[in-house]
Amino acid sequence: MDAPYPPARQASSNPTAAPLRSHGRASNPTTVSPHAVSLRHGGAPHDAAALRAVLKRLATSSSPVPGQAAPTLHAHATKLGLDRSHRGVRDALVALYLACGRRGAARTLFVGDPAPDVVSWTSLVTGHARLGLFREAAALFLAMADDSAIVVDAVAAAAAFAACADTGDLALAREVHRRVLVAAVALDVVACNALVDMYAKCGDAAAALRCFRTMAPSKNVVTWNTMISAHARAGEPREALSLFREMLEQQGARPDDVTFVAVLGACARLGALDTGLWVHAHYARRTGRNAAADGVVGNALLDMYAKCGAVEQAAEVFDAMARRDVYTYTSMISGLAAHGRGEDALALFADMRRAGVRPNEVTFLGVLSACCHAGFVEDGLRHLDAMAELHGLSPGVEHYGCVVDMLGRAGRLDEAEQLVAAMPVRPDAPIWGSLLSACRAHGHVDRAERVMRRMAGEDADAGDYVLMSNMYASDGRHGKALRVRRQMRRSKVEKVPGCSIVEIDGVVHEFQAVPANSDQLFGES
Repeated sequence: MDAPYPPARQASSNPTAAPLRSHGRASNPTTVSPHAVSLRHGGAPHDAAALRAVLKRLATSSSPVPGQAAPTLHAHATKLGLDRSHRGVRDALVALYLACGRRGAARTLFVGDPAPDVVSWTSLVTGHARLGLFREAAALFLAMADDSAIVVDAVAAAAAFAACADTGDLALAREVHRRVLVAAVALDVVACNALVDMYAKCGDAAAALRCFRTMAPSKNVVTWNTMISAHARAGEPREALSLFREMLEQQGARPDDVTFVAVLGACARLGALDTGLWVHAHYARRTGRNAAADGVVGNALLDMYAKCGAVEQAAEVFDAMARRDVYTYTSMISGLAAHGRGEDALALFADMRRAGVRPNEVTFLGVLSACCHAGFVEDGLRHLDAMAELHGLSPGVEHYGCVVDMLGRAGRLDEAEQLVAAMPVRPDAPIWGSLLSACRAHGHVDRAERVMRRMAGEDADAGDYVLMSNMYASDGRHGKALRVRRQMRRSKVEKVPGCSIVEIDGVVHEFQAVPANSDQLFGES
């Protein structure tokens, strides 16, 4: 038969081709699978079932597979005649070759099968996915679907959905789903979960929700977690919380740690403290613990309280944690900094370093924010320099933005401008906005004009134009203020509506203030 690989994606048929490194496996040569060690001492089994089991354990082992394991066991199977007479052994050999990164040898063995079945094809799909070759895995599934002799099943569909999810390619995901529908595959709960996850990770939350609502099998906790997390990632925290409440009303879907992390993240995004307290209480009842929570749930609780303004509750969670990692410290430092407790934030950062926990880029955002709001300019400059010199971290535009804001608040505008000019990254709109705000606060109209010219209009938003216009008006330059307003209208710069969020009895309400027309924005009749 013709080679089953899609022509555009065919690998070399040379079994001795240089192996590819697996994207998802460690390459430490000193770490060897325990199954490989046992084979060295006891030898490979001679019956088909036992040999197939050994091959499968090696192929799915979390430890790196020795490079010669597949050829050696292949030779053993050939000697026994099992590579030709027993399909299960042959499929397991294909999977092991792929686990070793030997795609050419796997292809040669697969093509040599006169009539591969759906299990053989699925093994090939999953083997490529384990190597991180997700597009190739999806293409192999499409080739399988094109083979009229193959009846696609739910296991194959689930493997294809999972591969598409990791590509993030919505068009490819839709095509794979279309082929599954054409084949009239009866999806089980695992395949349905993979389908929902595929659409969620490819950015189509609406399609994920449609698949979720129309699932024939009973939804399990994985199904609910997939949908709740999808809405949380898509910036739809209300929908995530609504699904969580719906989940609690269902039978047989008990929330787990993944559920609570996603729901607490949605509460943090909304600032829904009452709902967060309710979720914390529910978690405590389920686990039998009160404030104490470790790991990802503890970090999510701390982050939720900090972002909802409940710094004392966040501190209680922090103090009760037996294990604190970089995310724990970072959340607490950022929460303290955001609520005006700069000294406490810097003291906690010092504790973090004494505890031997290495800070990351986000940690330093919290530290620099603390210095900015507390007015510790010299400390902030020192921490910016320490990022690269002591911790091997490259400051990003957000870090420079914090320092520019800090210098501007302190009235050190010359240094702020010099820092913007010397930045190794391109200044973004928030940095220019910080400079303009500092210019207004300290009455530097000429400097503000220079900043607007450097922005060249491409980074300026409605707030920057309004700020510049107001500065001219405050300085008595009403003609220039009017020209800025006209320029804004000519450029069709729209002001983003103001938004306020308030939680009442566990329900989050959002209010927007939208001017009736642009003249009201400028205060003109």
